[in-house]
Amino acid sequence: MNSVPTDPTHFPVIIIGGGQAGLSMSWCLKQRGIDHVVFEKYRMGEAWRSQRWDSFCLVTPNWQCQLPGFNYSGDDPDGFMKKEQIVGYIEDYAKSFDPPLREGVAVTRLSKNPSGQFEVTTDQGVYTASQVVVATGGYQTSTMPRLAERFPAHLTQLHSSDYKNPDALPPGEVMVVGSGQSGCQIAEDLHLAGRRVHLCVGGAPRTARRYRGRDVVDWLHAMGYYHMPVHEHPLKERVRAKANHYVTGRDGGRDIDLRRFALEGMQLYGRLKEVRGSLLSFATDLRHNLDNADNVADSIKNTIDKYIESSAIDAPPEPRYTPVWQPAAEPQELDWAQAGITSVIWSMGFGTDYRWIEAPIFDGKGYPSHTRGITSVPGIYFLGLPWQYTWGSGRFSGVAADAQFLAQAIAARHAVDTPDRAKSLNELALGS
Repeated sequence: MNSVPTDPTHFPVIIIGGGQAGLSMSWCLKQRGIDHVVFEKYRMGEAWRSQRWDSFCLVTPNWQCQLPGFNYSGDDPDGFMKKEQIVGYIEDYAKSFDPPLREGVAVTRLSKNPSGQFEVTTDQGVYTASQVVVATGGYQTSTMPRLAERFPAHLTQLHSSDYKNPDALPPGEVMVVGSGQSGCQIAEDLHLAGRRVHLCVGGAPRTARRYRGRDVVDWLHAMGYYHMPVHEHPLKERVRAKANHYVTGRDGGRDIDLRRFALEGMQLYGRLKEVRGSLLSFATDLRHNLDNADNVADSIKNTIDKYIESSAIDAPPEPRYTPVWQPAAEPQELDWAQAGITSVIWSMGFGTDYRWIEAPIFDGKGYPSHTRGITSVPGIYFLGLPWQYTWGSGRFSGVAADAQFLAQAIAARHAVDTPDRAKSLNELALGS
């Protein structure tokens, strides 16, 4: 049973961020009877509401939605939830355990006061805490390159997080810069709506949606890839900067084949290098980038083949992908004005902004130094970062394990801070 705090501005634990990570942390702490509060700047799950386009859907099957105490229980486990359904899943999760969530509270500063407590400054007052969990995720700031400044003001420019639908853009052709998950899916959305699309293709890898009778995610899950710790990955810490494989869950799930789109009229280019007036210059790496994406998809299939063989699984054979299109030449320049391009969508990913955190916990690039979310400053934790510990960490599939791990650490420290409850809390932590 939760204790009643004597100071309404002090909490044993403050969680910053009310997305799936912050809510998962709240569930774990509530199970352990640890008083806490969740501060959310906007509404719970705000990124899913406002930073996704209208036709957005998950790229991993619904059965992977496994928030602590709230696995997906719908009638389409192998399907892919759409934007509104994702928001509904998060809202239903909150209803299931009634977290102490305060929406519309913006945290502007995290520091330590002279008494050793953490001081959390918000737009609605100052609060203190013995421990703080930063659950704001790894996608906080829209990345816009300085090249964007070279386009005139009358040209519509959006970050991928601000794109909603084809009709929201002015008439004319559209350039999408970046071929990660968002870039490829937005290009597809525009293409299916009949808009003429110019796509600058980068080095993001791709994967097939299905192979040998099962969704590729099913195979990867069975092989343990989503549970592989970052220190066991061949790339180690560098994997955190790798782009995700592009694929889609749209219309029941399918491959994203940029070569097929090219046959249907989408214009493909290499990386955008330069903007000089109305003239765009591209790197001559289109063929290389397409081939590399195909090679990655093929290597995943090789891994699946080996797993099937070693496990003696009865799975139907399947022929390998054959490229349906190759660039006849590498386009190096384009006059965007003459081409009729009226909109540019930048799909360059996201960055983090932790300037509001005043604590010596960051590396030279501003990334929080941590071990499974535990930082070098006792009492400060991170949750929901991509590859925080495993591939599933920043996803619905893996955040529960990370939250449970941190909850044990928080409970142990809380027991030391409150000796009268040490025995019961230690038992709860061990019992998780």
